[in-house]
Amino acid sequence: MPGTGAAAPAWALLAWALLALPPGLPLRPPRGPRRVAEKEAAFNTTYADWVDADLLNIYAFNHSVRRNRTEGVRVSVNVLSDHKDLPVLFVVRQQEAVVSFQVPLILRGLYQRKYAYQEVSRTLCQPQTKAEVETQHFYVDVSTLSLNASYQLRVTRVENFVLRTNERFSFNATAAQPQYFKYEFPEGVDSVIVKVTSAMAFPCSVISIQDILCPVYDLDNNVAFIGMYQTMTKKAAITVQKKDFPSNSFYVVVVVKTEDEACGGALPYYPLSKNASPDDPVDQHNRQKMLEVLVSPAITSEAYVSSVLFCLGIFLSFYVLTLLIACWESCRQQKRKGLLAAMDSPSLDTGHARSIPDSFLGHSPYDSYGYGSFGNGSSGSTEGVTDSLGSAEVPYGYVGQEQFKRRTPSAPTRPLSIAMGRGERSLENVAGRPRLDSLSSVEEDDYDTLADIDYDKNVIRTKQYLCVADLARKDKRVLRKKYQIYFWNIATIAVFYALPVIQLVITYQTVVNVTGNQDICYYNFLCAHPLGNLSAFNNILSNLGYVLLGLLFLLIILQREINYNRALLRNDARALECGIPKHFGLFYAMGTALMMEGLLSACYHVCPNYTNFQFDTSFMYMIAGLCMLKLYQKRHPDINASAYSAYACLALVIFFSVVGVVFGKGNTAFWIVFSVIHIVATLLLSTQLYYMGRWKLDSGILRRILHVLYTDCVRQCSGPMYVDRMVLLVMGNIINWSLAAYGLIVRPNDFASYLLAIGICNLLLYFAFYIIMKLRSGERIKLIPLLCIVGTSVVWGFALFFFFQGLSTWQKTPAESREHNRDCILLDFFDDHDIWHFLSSIAMFGSFLVLLTLDDDLDCVQRDKIYVF
Repeated sequence: MPGTGAAAPAWALLAWALLALPPGLPLRPPRGPRRVAEKEAAFNTTYADWVDADLLNIYAFNHSVRRNRTEGVRVSVNVLSDHKDLPVLFVVRQQEAVVSFQVPLILRGLYQRKYAYQEVSRTLCQPQTKAEVETQHFYVDVSTLSLNASYQLRVTRVENFVLRTNERFSFNATAAQPQYFKYEFPEGVDSVIVKVTSAMAFPCSVISIQDILCPVYDLDNNVAFIGMYQTMTKKAAITVQKKDFPSNSFYVVVVVKTEDEACGGALPYYPLSKNASPDDPVDQHNRQKMLEVLVSPAITSEAYVSSVLFCLGIFLSFYVLTLLIACWESCRQQKRKGLLAAMDSPSLDTGHARSIPDSFLGHSPYDSYGYGSFGNGSSGSTEGVTDSLGSAEVPYGYVGQEQFKRRTPSAPTRPLSIAMGRGERSLENVAGRPRLDSLSSVEEDDYDTLADIDYDKNVIRTKQYLCVADLARKDKRVLRKKYQIYFWNIATIAVFYALPVIQLVITYQTVVNVTGNQDICYYNFLCAHPLGNLSAFNNILSNLGYVLLGLLFLLIILQREINYNRALLRNDARALECGIPKHFGLFYAMGTALMMEGLLSACYHVCPNYTNFQFDTSFMYMIAGLCMLKLYQKRHPDINASAYSAYACLALVIFFSVVGVVFGKGNTAFWIVFSVIHIVATLLLSTQLYYMGRWKLDSGILRRILHVLYTDCVRQCSGPMYVDRMVLLVMGNIINWSLAAYGLIVRPNDFASYLLAIGICNLLLYFAFYIIMKLRSGERIKLIPLLCIVGTSVVWGFALFFFFQGLSTWQKTPAESREHNRDCILLDFFDDHDIWHFLSSIAMFGSFLVLLTLDDDLDCVQRDKIYVF
């Protein structure tokens, strides 16, 4: 009789169950030889039976299978007796596999908590068929050590066991009744996307893709042993490639977890019954989930090629456009040179700048202030007073200037003389002397001591109306070296930063590929196209724009620097004495930062997660900081921050970014400390900008502050000396104090984005102030920068729209993050975040061009006629 010889394995399993029982458990020994009842059984029939320690029930099933048709077989049992300490053991013996489970089924959750299930259903692994039609046998053995246990057994065929392409299939699953289905790759399809959805977020479930092997790991405690898997609330998607499965088919396994904490849910609370132990299994009752699965073909290799070409075409077109504009500018300059050559006027190269036509050089509304001379009465007397915030003796008109205005209302206009070492020198000559190419801002025989030079700085920088010439007194070679340090420092930072980052993300990707755990990386799984070992090649490709446009910007800067150096070699008066001083080091640093932003953003998207978020945000902070420094440097070249102090401040920002993300969530103490630091830093920076560095932070600072408040506010109320500067700083303080209050009250979860928003708000404020003051000063914006401003603003608007779509977030669990996943929207290859990469790289490039060309209208205006603001 078939299956007679199979009783021996059943007895062996029974003996194993006896040994596994806890000591001291009351058992009734068998009354002699154990009886074996073997029964022929049929599909779709419910067998209500009982079993005890003296009885072993064996159910024999057989069914015909075809080679070209796969059918699933499912065994469902329900134990009606309540003997948790003496479970019923079910053993399913197949031709090439054995499946065994006990009922009640005990599964463990977090903290080893036990959960018991009385109803269990398992799908049997399907062996390979060799003949065209084959009859297969399998047996279900039922045994127990309890006195009497009644149960129900039912074996059915699984309808729709083989999933069809582009056809949805709905089913239910529980922790003790997992489901799995088979999918076979059709001809011509190399990869597919398995999408599983559910209308209910909980209970938490796991989706696994496994090879056609026996056994199938379909329980909560073993589903992660093999294949690819990810947790799921409402959405899950896994891209499967044919090359990874030699049999050209795979199983889609769906398991409901015993607890929801892995998906962001709360740990369940089940009150203990009377006389119950905390270690007793908990009955979860009807914890089931309805799901729907859809398998659809992924994109073809042709789509990869077309997407790469599309990406290259977009950004290489900027190279072509730049070349055309350069040719147009060159032709325009040639025409201008021909016009100048035909004019009956002295050559600009002779140094007679005054003979240039006014229409060519342009005019400034501040000519009447007499830049370079102190003869104007607005400069006031130079009788020294103690610096209100510094420690040096400086002229009236610095801090507490209203005293001077009140005390000397009719001060005569006369040349000013100040004792300087060996003799007296007219300040009119000091302020108006030519800018010589020396290694310091003054000649060696001008002053005897460093104190005299510092005093000269006080005189110059505390004038009420400053021109660029006043803040461009240092030697060009010294400043060139100073600002080139920005580039070399950021290049060094980039190397030391990028190499470990690349190594780390390669390790991350390797771990994902080896373990199959797709909860490690926060992709948009509905639009993640793998290539080679990369899981989301599209997110990496879309960062190409940062690199290409950053390189293009560096080439533009290089060409400008070459032209400028040639003009200096020709002793061109416009290059020497006109326009905003040309320093290219910060521009090189900005272009390098843009390229590194693309590289590190690509590294981040190799495996985006909680531990590597700062890879690309670090260079976002750097770009924002460098843009503000460049904007300030334009009209303050002598007093701009050094590279060392600037990068030290940016390092501090990145430090706070990491600390805020790791420790800031819900931490009141951190937010208080950060808000205080934010406000204090804002006040210190405001003071530095208002007094242009001519103040000192020492033990006498409070006394000097009180003195200023008394003289300018109490004794006689007077307005600030630098009104425009004060307006900017007041607005900046209002915005920064508001942002600090917002952070302290709301405590946003995404601290990195909050910190970036602070930098962007300050950059936009300063840029708007610069534009407004430029127009107020009678300057104009040329066509190219105007087009860049308008186009960049529009592109930034669209870019931010796509950025805030939020396709994933590492602030939540991987399962919750996948609820935000969306399908591709461009060429069936790029998603919303990829479009953000495209548009933001273009917008950053456009912003850099605005900073580069904004003051091109001043190239023919002398520096002592360009207003500082």
